[in-house]
Amino acid sequence: MPNLRLIFVSFFLFFSVHSQEDTPIARFRRYLQFKTAHPNPNYADPVSFLLSQANALGLQARTLEFVPSKPVLLLTWPGSDPSLPSVLFNSHLDSVPAEPSKWIHPPFSATLTPDGKIYARGAQDDKCIAMQYLEAIRNLKVKGFTPLRTLHISYVPDEEIGGFDGSAKFVKSKEFEDLNVGFVLDEGQASTGDEFRVFYADRSPWGLVIKATGAPGHGSRMYDNGAMENLMKSVEVITKFRESQFDVVKSGEAMNSEVISVNPVYLKAGIPSPTGFVMNMQPSEAEAGFDLRLPPTADPDLIRKRIAEEWAPARRNMTYKLIEKGPIRDYKGRPLMTLTNESNPWWPVFKQAIEAAGGKLSRPEILASTTDARFMRERGIPALGFSPMTNTPILLHDHNEFLKDTVYLRGIEVVSWAEVLQFIIDVCINSDRNKLEWGQVKCSSPACNLQKAFISSIEVHGKETLYVY
Repeated sequence: MPNLRLIFVSFFLFFSVHSQEDTPIARFRRYLQFKTAHPNPNYADPVSFLLSQANALGLQARTLEFVPSKPVLLLTWPGSDPSLPSVLFNSHLDSVPAEPSKWIHPPFSATLTPDGKIYARGAQDDKCIAMQYLEAIRNLKVKGFTPLRTLHISYVPDEEIGGFDGSAKFVKSKEFEDLNVGFVLDEGQASTGDEFRVFYADRSPWGLVIKATGAPGHGSRMYDNGAMENLMKSVEVITKFRESQFDVVKSGEAMNSEVISVNPVYLKAGIPSPTGFVMNMQPSEAEAGFDLRLPPTADPDLIRKRIAEEWAPARRNMTYKLIEKGPIRDYKGRPLMTLTNESNPWWPVFKQAIEAAGGKLSRPEILASTTDARFMRERGIPALGFSPMTNTPILLHDHNEFLKDTVYLRGIEVVSWAEVLQFIIDVCINSDRNKLEWGQVKCSSPACNLQKAFISSIEVHGKETLYVY
């Protein structure tokens, strides 16, 4: 029967969308059709579309620009107690490029197939959550729900190229400071199984360029300290380090995102000729580029030392350029991680909310790549990466990226439950401020039963509750 129900849902959605009905799937597909791929993302049209959706929902909206033509759209659903720390849901407007010739459907057509697959660049990364946030609010407003805490939704530019003109500037602004953000939800990744994935940290991206120099010479000569020889020695050392990290993953001792990855991305050497390269001449310069990803548990100083002494030592006529793309530690020098235990009062709330929606979370993970959540964590704000997609192949940045309609609709339900329970528990905590005692809550509502799992993480001083962020 469940499978039959899904077939009927897909059948209905397929034909209702094609008849131009105003449905969640139709709105999602419209958002996917905006060409937001780099190097020339169209930001104006999707922002205009999102503003129209916000107006229809009665949300407050403003557009900020910290860099010309790179808008940050901020939507707000005011809570009944604006003095409380707010909740921020974040997503990015832009997407990576797509190669249309390698797709079975045009990447910005948002084609909906009879089996319910919606093909589009950004379907998973991360235009799905951008619209699910709004659809969840739509559902809650229909039910007459009003949040206690204020909820903000931010749509930011340039995440796919580092976020430095988007979230990085936004979180350092007075406008962001005035939001009084206490908790952030940002993008995650699809799960190939039945469990939802959640991410408490990202790996930090570094770019490493190593350059070797040496005397040029005839291709037949063998001599020491040639540019190519020195560079190849470095490549060998780096490859051994890479293998040592990969062996840990292969043995099952750690996940891919929990080790330091280093991958070669380009090699540049040789003397060009009209037919290719001069084959009887050894070049005086050789260069290689590497992509490094550091988990928050890694010591960046040790990696810098390894690069200087082993990977690109000056004694072998080598120089290097290290490009650290974003923060490594928060403002207190701590690793960029959000705790996923009961010392973080937001975690049990989030976990209980997903379970109440009939979902199950897998073991919290470090994201192998990088998101804008790092800029929030840099400020010490708890941030989780979460995109409600189960039983879905991971296709971000891949050809033929798609998301099934039933998976998208289920995600709206999960996000709605997460918001509802988030705010219900806030109501319970704050409506009983004067009744709190250490280790227990004197509250008769059912929502207060959820408190017992994490009340020990709340510090109570006299009659005031201090939230631990």
